Amino acid sequence: MPHNITLITTIAAGFGLALVFGLIAARLKLPTLVGYLLAGVLIGPHTPGFIADADLSAQLAEIGVILLMFGVGLHFSMQDLLSVRKIALPGAIAQMTVATVLGLGVSQLWGWSFGAGLVFGLALSVASTVVLLKALEARGVLESMTGRIAVGWLVVEDLAMVLVLVLLPPLAGWLGGDARGLTGSGADDRSVWTTLGLTLGQVVLFVVLMLVVGKRLFPWILWQVARTGSRELFTLSVIAAAMGIAYGSAALFGVSFALGAFFAGMVLRESSLSHRAAEESLPLRDAFSVLFFVSVGMLFDPRIIIEQPLQILVVVAIIIIGKTLAAFAIVLAFRYPLNTALTVSASLAQIGEFSFILVGLGVALKLLPPEGQSLILAGAVISIALNPLVFSAIEPLQQWIRSKSGLARAMERRDDPLAELPMTTDQNLLTSHVLIVGYGRVGRRICDSLLQQGVSVVVAEQNREAVEQLRRNGIAAVTGDAAEPAVLIQAHVARAAILVIATPDTARGRKMMETARMLNPGIDIIVRTHSDEEAELLRKEKADKVFMGEHELALGMTRHILERVAAGNADKQSAGTA
Repeated sequence: MPHNITLITTIAAGFGLALVFGLIAARLKLPTLVGYLLAGVLIGPHTPGFIADADLSAQLAEIGVILLMFGVGLHFSMQDLLSVRKIALPGAIAQMTVATVLGLGVSQLWGWSFGAGLVFGLALSVASTVVLLKALEARGVLESMTGRIAVGWLVVEDLAMVLVLVLLPPLAGWLGGDARGLTGSGADDRSVWTTLGLTLGQVVLFVVLMLVVGKRLFPWILWQVARTGSRELFTLSVIAAAMGIAYGSAALFGVSFALGAFFAGMVLRESSLSHRAAEESLPLRDAFSVLFFVSVGMLFDPRIIIEQPLQILVVVAIIIIGKTLAAFAIVLAFRYPLNTALTVSASLAQIGEFSFILVGLGVALKLLPPEGQSLILAGAVISIALNPLVFSAIEPLQQWIRSKSGLARAMERRDDPLAELPMTTDQNLLTSHVLIVGYGRVGRRICDSLLQQGVSVVVAEQNREAVEQLRRNGIAAVTGDAAEPAVLIQAHVARAAILVIATPDTARGRKMMETARMLNPGIDIIVRTHSDEEAELLRKEKADKVFMGEHELALGMTRHILERVAAGNADKQSAGTA
């Protein structure tokens, strides 16, 4: 043809084969992303037949990462981020350290240099943005406390990798590499400390600008566009904000595209139109995330499985077992519930886009041998394909650990003052009270509204910092996973008038309902959810009332609770009069 249609053929081949193999995977009861990866392998340079443009595919995949992180930011506030800082910051650093040491140790056995081992270990330590978020979204726990911990953990990892990518070129010579042939990498005469200081300064400046200026400017722009009444312009403004801020953050401040898009979503969340913005960007987000998995498959050379099977097995073991155990132990050590520890560790049991960038830089700096890049790619493809299976093992593994491991149970609850209500709690507040499970955005609004009306409230929440703050404010609260009967028992569910399940995790909500009905058959149960399918399922489980949405959800749930409380008080007065 007289003109270049490389972009069109790459998109057509990627989407077409992803659809075919995704459908086959679904029919075989396999995760659809396995089909997407296989589609990428087929159009990659390592298999015969049509070869798609790898550079274009990588850029299209980057768009998917940007849109996905933007969508997460639209549902994630700075308060959510700060609420998990005490576990996300030390947890991410400790987990990255463990994975890096494991990778470094293995590389020494293979005869690699220290620099090669360091890059190799760091590449194994950071999880894929797309895989983690898609896994949490698929299970409906992205907005739960567990989801906030995982996302906060991911943000810390991204920040750490930004520093690594900037510091690696000036350190290359000391590590045994050569940065002279790397143009535009920052390999100049600046000292490491100067480079680190400049990098930190740029990141801090970006965050401050976004939280001070962007927090006011971008929601205002979005509202001005919405006033035109044009759906096309509104969608365009949302995509332009996501892409523009992501690119500007990378070009001006050295921040990754993903991190820039995340903060773009966070500032737009201040607008009352944030939910509409999330809905408008959803189709593009899903489409381009498929291209991410296709692009990963294109990088994979199947021959390495035959040529270096033992090395690949070791790499996959570090990613899935080493990282998982490290994250699991860290979360448990912070006294979070077993389910939270398993879910967060499963979320991190894969590697992705930052790993590819880092190994590419390591090869360019002559630090990492080419076989290291092949091993990282193989580890990424295999760990991504196995990640859904790791998640499916959470429930049976949780039951097995609780039945077999006294240590795990003890780490969760033993001598934990936040797991039980204080003896000084007024017993009058623990009868006919409202038990609220989850103190997120919805649960907080409900709790505040009920307290203003003088209604007795007890909160069950996994976030230990939130429970500590509630108790300082004189509100009865316990920490733990309310899907476990012991937590609901400590919150006096047997004497509660109403149970409010304000967490979005439907599966765990059903367990809470079962326990509550068993201990208190007459309790009124009110649940939140995100879809009609989940709502129907909860109604079959005999939930008294099911709400969907967020702002409307909180208001509607509060109104219903107050009506029930008023009705209960009227019945008591009638009985007293009689």
